[in-house]
Amino acid sequence: MAALLRSARLLRSSPCALLRVKGTHKHVAAISGRGSRAECRGAEALSGAVNSPFSYSSAWPCSALRYYGTAPEQKGVVKDEPSLGVRTKQAQQFDWALAKLDSSVRRTGRVTKTLLQRIFHDICRTGYPSGNQALLLLRSCGSLLPELPFGERTELAHRVWEKLQELGATYDVSHYNALLKVYLQNEFRFSPTDFLAKMEEANVQPNRVTYQRLIAAYCQEGDIEGASKILAFMKSKDLPITEAVFNSLVTGHSRAGDMESAANILSVMSGAGIEPGPDTYLALLCAYAEKGDLAKIKETLDTVDNKDISLMDRDLMQIMFSLTKAGHQQHVPEIVERMRHERGYVPDAMNLCLSLITQGFEDTAFAVLKTFPSLQAESQNGDNPDLGNFFLRHCVNMDKSPEKLVHFCKDLKDSNLHSAPLQFTLYCALDSKKTAMAVGLMKTMKEEGLPIRPHYFWPLLTQHQKDRNASGTLEVLKAMQELDALPDVDTYSNYVLPTFPSVDAAQAALKDAGCAVDTTGFVSAEVRNEAAKGNLSGLLSLMSSSSFPNIDLGAFRGSLIVGFKGSNDVESMTKITELLYNDSRFSQAGTDSADNVAYFLYNLFDGMTETEVQAKEEKLRQYLNQLEQKNITIPVSIYRGIRNLLDSYHVPELIKDVLALVHNKESIRASDAPSPRGFEGRVPTLEKKLEELKSQGKPTGAIFKQLISALCAEENLSRALEMKAQYEEEMTPSCYALLINLCCRHDNAEEALNLKRELARKDSEVALDANKYMSLVKVLSKHGKLEEAVDILKEMKEKDVAVKDTTVTLLFHTLNSAALKGDSATIRRLQDTIFTLGLVSPSSNLCSPLVTAYLESGDLTGALEATMECHKLYSQLPRIHDIISGLVEKGDTELLQKAMDFVSQERGEMTMLYDLFFAFMQTGRYREARKIIETPGLRARPGRLQWFAEKCITGQQMEALENVVDMTAKLFECDRDEMYHYLLRLCKDTNDWRKAEAVWTKMQEENVIPRERTLRLLADILKSNNQEVPFEVPEVWYEQHEAKETSEVVRGQSAASRNSPPKEASAAEYHLRVMSLCKKGKVQEAFNILKETNRKGMALGPASYDALIKALLASGNLEDSMAVKDIASKHISGFQLSDLASSLHIITQVKHGNIKDALVNLKGMLQADQVPSQLAITRLVQGLSSHGDVQGIQEVENLVKTLGPSISLSTMLFVNNTALAHIRNGDIQSAVEGLESVYTQGSDSPQKNISFVFRKVLEANNEGALDKLSAMAERLCNHFASYRAATDLFLQYLDTGRTEEAKFLLQRCAAVVEQKDAMMSYMTKISQKPGQVAKIKTLVELIPDFTEKETVCAYLMKCYAVDKDLSSAKALYEQSQAEGLQLDELSLKRLASLYRDAGETVPFEEPPETFRFYAQKLKESKTPRTADN
Repeated sequence: MAALLRSARLLRSSPCALLRVKGTHKHVAAISGRGSRAECRGAEALSGAVNSPFSYSSAWPCSALRYYGTAPEQKGVVKDEPSLGVRTKQAQQFDWALAKLDSSVRRTGRVTKTLLQRIFHDICRTGYPSGNQALLLLRSCGSLLPELPFGERTELAHRVWEKLQELGATYDVSHYNALLKVYLQNEFRFSPTDFLAKMEEANVQPNRVTYQRLIAAYCQEGDIEGASKILAFMKSKDLPITEAVFNSLVTGHSRAGDMESAANILSVMSGAGIEPGPDTYLALLCAYAEKGDLAKIKETLDTVDNKDISLMDRDLMQIMFSLTKAGHQQHVPEIVERMRHERGYVPDAMNLCLSLITQGFEDTAFAVLKTFPSLQAESQNGDNPDLGNFFLRHCVNMDKSPEKLVHFCKDLKDSNLHSAPLQFTLYCALDSKKTAMAVGLMKTMKEEGLPIRPHYFWPLLTQHQKDRNASGTLEVLKAMQELDALPDVDTYSNYVLPTFPSVDAAQAALKDAGCAVDTTGFVSAEVRNEAAKGNLSGLLSLMSSSSFPNIDLGAFRGSLIVGFKGSNDVESMTKITELLYNDSRFSQAGTDSADNVAYFLYNLFDGMTETEVQAKEEKLRQYLNQLEQKNITIPVSIYRGIRNLLDSYHVPELIKDVLALVHNKESIRASDAPSPRGFEGRVPTLEKKLEELKSQGKPTGAIFKQLISALCAEENLSRALEMKAQYEEEMTPSCYALLINLCCRHDNAEEALNLKRELARKDSEVALDANKYMSLVKVLSKHGKLEEAVDILKEMKEKDVAVKDTTVTLLFHTLNSAALKGDSATIRRLQDTIFTLGLVSPSSNLCSPLVTAYLESGDLTGALEATMECHKLYSQLPRIHDIISGLVEKGDTELLQKAMDFVSQERGEMTMLYDLFFAFMQTGRYREARKIIETPGLRARPGRLQWFAEKCITGQQMEALENVVDMTAKLFECDRDEMYHYLLRLCKDTNDWRKAEAVWTKMQEENVIPRERTLRLLADILKSNNQEVPFEVPEVWYEQHEAKETSEVVRGQSAASRNSPPKEASAAEYHLRVMSLCKKGKVQEAFNILKETNRKGMALGPASYDALIKALLASGNLEDSMAVKDIASKHISGFQLSDLASSLHIITQVKHGNIKDALVNLKGMLQADQVPSQLAITRLVQGLSSHGDVQGIQEVENLVKTLGPSISLSTMLFVNNTALAHIRNGDIQSAVEGLESVYTQGSDSPQKNISFVFRKVLEANNEGALDKLSAMAERLCNHFASYRAATDLFLQYLDTGRTEEAKFLLQRCAAVVEQKDAMMSYMTKISQKPGQVAKIKTLVELIPDFTEKETVCAYLMKCYAVDKDLSSAKALYEQSQAEGLQLDELSLKRLASLYRDAGETVPFEEPPETFRFYAQKLKESKTPRTADN
């Protein structure tokens, strides 16, 4: 046909003249009158209106849906189709897609691009799109998308077509016809000749509908000659000419400029026995509309009325669209008057409006909008409707001018059609980030006296802030100033200041732009910024200024707490607190500034974690002491709160410093002082008792020890030392330990050292506990007694003091205290001693204080050198993130490059990129961070991402975490659900349900499939704030049911009734109980309950019976499972086992030796269009093989061919088992011939594996079969250069311990040594099971150089890990170190895990990521080599 159209010479006579109908001449000869009236109407349904952009119902009628299942008339070469069962499963998976689209079309007559693309992406993800799904998507790319221009619709259709074809979708003629329909609806110009050629190339034969739509395509362009060629061809093929063809000819003649012929087509139709219907008259009316001939339109409409032909409102809308598109909008009101406002008018009219706006005719669309009957009715009732939103939103999306939008809004408001049109239009403009449009609308709102709020501008500022676009931000601020919407503190701090490199730069830029910077909002934001950065000296200077405005502490409390937590400037902290305490400018009217400061102190401690408080204990103590000197006091109630916090943080010493701030200390001592040890009030009693015992000459040791303990509990050091001097002879090691610890708490290094020396003189063998030793080290090093501290550490080693986790924590705080003073020499000496003695292993945490010492003084160069030194000595990189962040903040590019080069060299480029990424994120340089994370080839590192996310959650850094989640959207292998879960956790911590709701929306936009825990967390946030949960919350129903039953048992159920619901239980409760027990593996109990329900005549649901049958079959209980099936069949007519249950039935029958019954069941499954599992077929074939049933195997093979590749059966399943069946029958020769033909008739691929056959023969000790099979393997190897069979035999010899046979085979088939991929595959497989080390060692002995030594070490380490053999793993590690071999990170991770499981210290730095990460990394590193092979 394509060739026919290319050459008109093949047509003996051109029918063009016959198609030019003039006057009363009716040349019907060219047109076949064949085809009944029904055929004509059927063609109408298929074709529809060619140019209708809003004929939505005709594009998606119920009849059209039936075509999805219509078999094509002819097919080209297609792939093997899956069975009906497989197709059914596919259809079930996408029922929601059909339902979504169908629901959208039924409600609105259209679909959205977002919904269509979501369904398209979901279908693509499955990788096996069906023909129906392809039709579904293609048919939705036409007039069902009125919000998209024609070109975008067609582009979308092409993308769908190409992608689904790439994924293996099979196209038939219905798909090509659907594509043609989309072309017509989108007025896409294409070559019908080329289109037919492509169909011929794909071996798809066009049908009548194809030709009809090609005629419509020619006629759409006014090409009557092209249409005539197809008409002639249809006549030669005796294809009926239907009403749809005549309708196209009406359009074709009119667009060719021949309106007379167009009108006379109706006479030709009548002469051909086809009465013109509504579609024909509609085509003629549209033709007149394109010409602007209103008189003819009216005349034709009258004719239609007289002929009793009904044109619907939808048809009249088509005429209106044609009039408007042709530039004759002035005639539209004449058509509007004829509208009957039928049911469904509003959605059809909405779609007409959307199409008109898309095409640029918004004025006509607005006129149509005002005809909506619902709007008129509501306005008459005096209500305030908010209708017309769709119109305003689409105008914004299509970038209509602000003036026109304001005109529409004013008209809607005046007509009482919308209560707040301007505000809604502004919302749409802001949502679409259209700055100019939004500002224009706000100016109009201001003129009309409507309020303009600062937060209106936040959506406009957001993108500028992300892009660091200072000029864009200034433009928005200028607009705000013009509109008298002065930015507030949140606007400045969250959106303006982050755009600039510094506050000074922002201030200068704002001044230059004419924006005021002396406002309360800007000053408050400046305070927030300085506080958050930790620049307390600058903040103090700013706040102390006499020109500083009145700003309540609540406006910047959070930022100030952040600054206090991160700063070591105790003097500035004290002065700021004093200023807040004394200056009334920082408190609201009617509130006491002292109370504000008290609450601030509580919030400061409440905002710190236990670790932070312990690490900054010394700084906090200095701060509190200075506050006391400044006469700053706090109420008793605040003290109690702080005391409880510090008590939970295990820092009782700080409580005393807080206590000193309380005004009425006597009342505190009497009632509120901490009394965890219960010694208060006992000291006088104990002293009196001690005096009495001494005067009576009785032993005083026990009472003296109690007295020392009580005095230590009261922190009364002076009295304790006095008592020690009086009763020197009663001092025991435990008393010394108590006093030493008390001296350390009171920072009395001299006395603590003296007591320690006295104890050593009295008993040199006595050892303190590790924590007391560490407290002694801390106080000695703090007071410059470094050598004495080193001696204490050496004593710990000599006396073999056990170091626990708490001791390591104390050690860190000891080192960190020195770091806060900048005493790097002390830190180095202590670290060197600790690590050299082996008290603890070097860790990043313990190495960090050395770096901290330099960071505290701002010496980034020294900090970097210290980190590099730690890596050289201890293989640690402490605080590298803080160093890089500091360098980024400082802008020291030279030093930053040095740091990056070092990290890249030592830890790899990916680690370096992540360090740089997190540094940019930490310092707010989001644009640079995005460039890093978008580096080609960068992969997700879950451990690193989790670390930064947890850091953000702890610091409540919502903006940084949001940006990380946003930037990692396209990061390869990034777990998107996990990232959004972090964000929701922060929302939970901050109780921000609005943000959580926005996160949920973002997840949907990104098409993230959330896990159940994510849904539960989101639901919890919404429920706790009394918000509606917009999805079904997943529940673990069987756990809830079990908890309910447990409570019933507690209330007094007898033991006999615990396994059954109450007597009054309903069928639903029995159902839950049965399902719960099956889930927990309590199958027999579930079966007993089912029998009970059967005795009561109670029927459960099919799911209960099926679940129990599956559970029984899984446990091998064939008899009881069939009993359940009988019970189910009695209660449920037509009960049938599910696919999984039927597959389990087959497996169980094979296990019981009922092979014939299993084969019958398989046949039954396939006849019922069920899909058996891969395992069921495999077990059945193996069962047939073990019985020597060759015919049965062939029968199964023929049966499962209908399933296609969907169940992924092994290609060698039937070959191997057929061979084993022959061997079982004694026919070894047939087995050999069958196997040999596999290798001689094709390539020697890895899939042709006969290891299974060799293994079974070796297990059966069938020497006769083994001889012939080994001879076959040698023959294939030496004569046919096919090495797979010999390799399989060699590996089976190795696996079964037949080393000598393996050696002999290598001598005869030397080429086996070269089969390295097979050897690697074998080693990979066996290393997953315990006890396989000997096999790998034997393989290496027989073939020493088949792979690198590092690879062998890796697999051996894996085997040792599986065997939990630490000693062998240690030896392997030492051997590899001695030989200079580099173990991969996965092996080191396995070895470290063995050390930890054995309770031993890991002697090297453990790789930080997960096992899965390193396994994937190793796999990728081997991929190129595999590809080359």
